Amino acid sequence: MEKLKFLSTVTADEFKTIHGIDRIDIFKNEKTGKSFMAWGNERGAVYAKYPIEPLTEPMVSEVETSDGETFFLLHNKGEGAATKMATL
Repeated sequence: MEKLKFLSTVTADEFKTIHGIDRIDIFKNEKTGKSFMAWGNERGAVYAKYPIEPLTEPMVSEVETSDGETFFLLHNKGEGAATKMATL
């Protein structure tokens, strides 16, 4: 997977408030097996570990690919350069 540049990140609740929506739906593309999120007429990506790793601290980031494409990505807090190993 290519490295993404994170432009901005908010909680899922903040994302809903910003976009004036009351929910974000998650769907599975039966042909590809990949999940995606939807709100209104908009679509975004869901991190690849879902649903094996559930969304316990959902965040939505606007990300940019190396070719300049931007999109929204639903993921857990802390996903990125570091992986949480434990909470004590």
